[in-house]
Amino acid sequence: MSTEPEPRDTTENTGPGTPRSTGRPTTPDDAGTAEPPAAAEEAAGAQPEGADPEGAEAASAEADGTEADGAEAAADGTAREAGGEGADGAAEASGTADSGDGEAAARLSEAQAELAAQKLERERIERRKAEKAAPITAGAKLSGKAADLLAAVRAVEGGAKPPATVFDAPEAAPRRTAPEPVRRPQQVPAGVAGPAAPAPDAVEDVRRALTDGGAPEALAPQTAAALGEGAGRRLREDPWQLLRVAGVRPEQADGFARALLGPDCSPDDERRGRAVTVWLLEQAALAGHTALDLPALTAALGRQSVPDAETAVQNTLAEGEALAFQDALDEPGAGRPASAPGQSPAPVPGADADEDEADEASRPVRVLVGLERHALAEESLADALARVVNSPAKDSAAAWEPAAAAATGGTAELIRAVAGNGLVLHTGGEAARAEPAALLTAARTLGLRAVAACHTPDGRRRLAALLGEVGGAGAGDDRSVVTVRGLLSGAEGPGRDVEGAFALDLLVVLDAPQLDVESAAMLAESLPDGARLVLSGDPGVLWSAGPGRVFADLLAARVSPQIASRTPDPGPIGELVSGVGIGELNQVDAPGKEIVIVPVRDAGEAVHRTVQLLAESVPRAFGIASEEAVVITPGHGGAAGTRALNAALKERLNPGPGRFGGFDPGDRVAYSPEPGRTVPGRVVTADADGLHLSCAEGSVIVPRERVEQAVRHGWALTAHQAVGSRWPAAVVVLPGDAAQALSRPWVYTAFGRAERHLSVVHGVEQALARAVADVPPKRRTTRLPVLLRTQVPAAAEQAPV
Repeated sequence: MSTEPEPRDTTENTGPGTPRSTGRPTTPDDAGTAEPPAAAEEAAGAQPEGADPEGAEAASAEADGTEADGAEAAADGTAREAGGEGADGAAEASGTADSGDGEAAARLSEAQAELAAQKLERERIERRKAEKAAPITAGAKLSGKAADLLAAVRAVEGGAKPPATVFDAPEAAPRRTAPEPVRRPQQVPAGVAGPAAPAPDAVEDVRRALTDGGAPEALAPQTAAALGEGAGRRLREDPWQLLRVAGVRPEQADGFARALLGPDCSPDDERRGRAVTVWLLEQAALAGHTALDLPALTAALGRQSVPDAETAVQNTLAEGEALAFQDALDEPGAGRPASAPGQSPAPVPGADADEDEADEASRPVRVLVGLERHALAEESLADALARVVNSPAKDSAAAWEPAAAAATGGTAELIRAVAGNGLVLHTGGEAARAEPAALLTAARTLGLRAVAACHTPDGRRRLAALLGEVGGAGAGDDRSVVTVRGLLSGAEGPGRDVEGAFALDLLVVLDAPQLDVESAAMLAESLPDGARLVLSGDPGVLWSAGPGRVFADLLAARVSPQIASRTPDPGPIGELVSGVGIGELNQVDAPGKEIVIVPVRDAGEAVHRTVQLLAESVPRAFGIASEEAVVITPGHGGAAGTRALNAALKERLNPGPGRFGGFDPGDRVAYSPEPGRTVPGRVVTADADGLHLSCAEGSVIVPRERVEQAVRHGWALTAHQAVGSRWPAAVVVLPGDAAQALSRPWVYTAFGRAERHLSVVHGVEQALARAVADVPPKRRTTRLPVLLRTQVPAAAEQAPV
């Protein structure tokens, strides 16, 4: 690799510094897609939206009360209306009598008119009550089969015998093989850009509550969306519900509660304990955990000044806002297993055994607490994978042998493994994607309905190109290569059969490390019986943005054959990345300047050199336009984070006034329709409807109120945002203040985004080599391996092929 000399010119730091905390709830931009806060790491032991039953009951009670109050108000209003009519009628009669007979008008007093009106209204109310109390004639408008069934039911209720023909089963139609559904790929509908905005009245009610508590009014739309119906009332009843809004921290919610509750606010408030418990579990989910060990959770609650942590957890479990689990561990233990709050201690195996068995070590149990949606998704995933492993395939393994015999190396191993197993794991780098591509071609040659799903549109494009090379024209048609999101939504792929399962026989999922437990569970549950599932990916890249580490857990559990590709990534970049994968930062020969190291002294120089590389050096030296290159940096904040770099790159590459929320037509953006998912795009225009974007998945309109929260400039990305995609050139920025954020998976992922050229703006000195050698992935607490051991008893006997 070569080292580019330092420039003579120097510039000031063009990027803003790290935003200072004000002690107030953060804005949506501050929440963004940044890494979880330090408190979440503490909650995880190493380093979100649940249902609120209490709130649901309160909402139901309020709805009932509102209905009753509304009925009374309607009756009262009717009485006033009738009284008004009577009074007006009396006045009119009085006027007529006055013109014709003055003495009659004098005898009709206002009191008599009021009494007459009240009598008339009472009669009307009595008639309404009588009408409501009368029996309702049901089924009067039914006809055909429905009317016959209703008559039969009434006959049975009256003790009579129903007509025999009513319950006769229809004659079964002859069974015919259902043709494969035809599903045309669809674009993402324009204007659909995330969840529907809450009603303006609800947002205004929340804004008043936030103002009363001294919180920023800008949080009103987010808060109304997070808390749902009656959000303003729920905030006043339980101010700590503000913690359900992304970016709000406990100390900020405490200040909001003190302003609303006054002297009634205290640290031992049960509402606070429950809200902080749920908040910690949500922060843990952002860090990738599907559950937390009970000791880690109680310790984190103590750090958040919750006086009785165990009671807080117990109250959270009692309200159904979280679930507790007891998972047996493999290691023998001497102590009595822990128990969940409010539960009796877990029994020690062998406690009632004979004395000769008393010396056997008891099997320890760990108690985990997690949010319901993640815990149930993990259990559903284990059930679905067990079904895939144990279901016999629809075709014979012998039919695959000619394809395996014609292939070589890892491709032949992969085809033979798929022929005899329902679930197969495949590992390898970018070059190894040719093996799943060959498998897909072989399956389609056998007449099987085979589909490959990728994490990003760019991954779909690259696989489709490989399929064209392997199988010729038409091998990579639109329905055989999809994105995971498009397949699950039905916008891409072959569609579903009459039972709701995917209409396919083989599903190959590439970029498998990016599967979180929820998306993986939906995929596995949607497979029909007898279908095969292949999960393929590079185990060295960063794990999923969502909770879980599905691919790594499956590799560790050994529930199925594992095929490790021996196809290395070519060129100097492939050699460098392969070394990083095994913990070595090697010196690599790069005669064509495929790899360039640019040393910098500080963050300001890093920003200047990055802009120079993307705007001038890379296009001039390698013929790669700046639109085809990407900048990758460890985080959003800091003097050389994505915010500072994007500001400098916009000023150089697409200057403009930022007429719509800081954006102009032509700006590169990173659009996040949901947490953990980033879609690269470009600004087309803006109008009253919102910001119009052109993305790989189609045209999207982001509403005005969601622009600040969901859209960032996209010349510079984090490695988590870039994973699953590749660019002809990549500029990786390593400022000095980012040394603590580096790890081996981060460096492996960032360096691996480059296809032809990699520039490293290097300001961390020896911290890069230490991160590659000594900093493994952050630990994630998951339950999938334990669940798989119970679902697939023979898992321990499986071994890599």
